[in-house]
Amino acid sequence: MYLRVSTSAQKPDLKNQKAAVETYCTHHKILVDESIEEIASGLNYKRPKFSKLFEEIELGQVSRIVIAHKDRLVRFGFEWFESFCTRHGAEVIVINGDPLSPEQELVQDLLSIVHIFSARLYGLRSYKKAIKDAASQKDSAPTQSE
Repeated sequence: MYLRVSTSAQKPDLKNQKAAVETYCTHHKILVDESIEEIASGLNYKRPKFSKLFEEIELGQVSRIVIAHKDRLVRFGFEWFESFCTRHGAEVIVINGDPLSPEQELVQDLLSIVHIFSARLYGLRSYKKAIKDAASQKDSAPTQSE
């Protein structure tokens, strides 16, 4: 099973995902060999545990991945990732995968994009503020000649 949240503040959701996936696996008599938990953005495709999982799939070492929601693996490109897994003999099971209409998927994608850019903009503002604060601290620090 693969479990992911974007931030440490969302860490309690890892337990919720794990409980849901474990319940599903028990009910469907699926043996769980490994539980992978990661705290990272779904847009970051260089996540260490995701990268390791990707390599193991490519090597044919993974037969099944169970996830709570599609976006726990990848924020965009789930269909490509699922196809990649299938080509390498791995099945992807999404336990909360209610089928969406194309319009609903588009709305979800647009909302995700807006959320991502908002988070990046907020991060950029925080970064600029940190630089400004550091510069003002440097300017107010006593010099050695004083």
